[in-house]
Amino acid sequence: MTEEEAVFQAAPPSADASALVARLRAQVEHAVLGQREVVSQVLAGLLAGGHVLLEGKPGLGKTQLVIALARAFGGGFGRIQFTPDLMPSDVTGFRLFDMKSQTFQLRRGPVFCNLLLADEINRAPAKTQAALLEVMQERQVTIDGETLKLAPPFMTLATQNPVEHEGTYPLPEAQLDRFLMKILIDYPAPDAESEIVARASAEAPGDTASDSLQVVASPDDVVRAQAATAAVQVVREVVDYAVAIVQATREARSVWLGAGTRGAIALVRIGKAIALMHGRHFVIPDDIKAASLPVLRHRVQLAPEVAMGGQSMDEVLKGIVDSVPAPRQ
Repeated sequence: MTEEEAVFQAAPPSADASALVARLRAQVEHAVLGQREVVSQVLAGLLAGGHVLLEGKPGLGKTQLVIALARAFGGGFGRIQFTPDLMPSDVTGFRLFDMKSQTFQLRRGPVFCNLLLADEINRAPAKTQAALLEVMQERQVTIDGETLKLAPPFMTLATQNPVEHEGTYPLPEAQLDRFLMKILIDYPAPDAESEIVARASAEAPGDTASDSLQVVASPDDVVRAQAATAAVQVVREVVDYAVAIVQATREARSVWLGAGTRGAIALVRIGKAIALMHGRHFVIPDDIKAASLPVLRHRVQLAPEVAMGGQSMDEVLKGIVDSVPAPRQ
């Protein structure tokens, strides 16, 4: 039996995992209107066990999206508002000497949660941004030499404002690469925006759309869904297709810096999540293609003459992806 035949005869994806995705989507879309593609990409990031960079103008529901997702599966929610004076200990935590007990007491930082919202992450200096590196990569925090593991699942959703750059600190390439995807949030369609305005204007002060959401899963359910996602099969031809796309970004004249190997790994991981969300137990080339823009747009830098010419990153990436022949299904 060939590898491809074995894949197609493998057990179907967990029905529990597929049902979980449907329940989470229904709850999140109740609170976040007109952003179905964004919600799908965030759910794919959660299933793949990665971190997400959200970029969009203020007031488009980035914070609401994270709060709604955390509430939907009963996960712990932490929020950090990044500012120029934020210290690394404000992120991870610290030990404080307690005069009463004459001992050092651990004060855990907001990273000890399931979903962490790093709001306007590029407004803090590099030293504070780097405090998230160990958390995001190792799912642990080291405070005064003691290593503390975070309870799974753990996901960081960081936001950036694409308009205001004064007083910001661009994320270094090493940290950008830790994010599985960069998701762009745009304005909703007019009918969805009208519904958002109508709902918001009817809410009492202090109320939000997330207050009415139900807990439809548990953190353990999410962990099991992540395991089911990792078990989704992918044949060598599809892996080679993901690698070919990444290599094409390095060879394109319109690109100054192409994606690394971690980009190809991310393509396959998100491809598995997309396959599971579509009820399949195997990845097809279209899954890899669908993952290309959010996975690669923060891992590639355009050549200066292309950027000055007005071409967007997504336009260039679409051309690169389309130039790579997909394997036959």
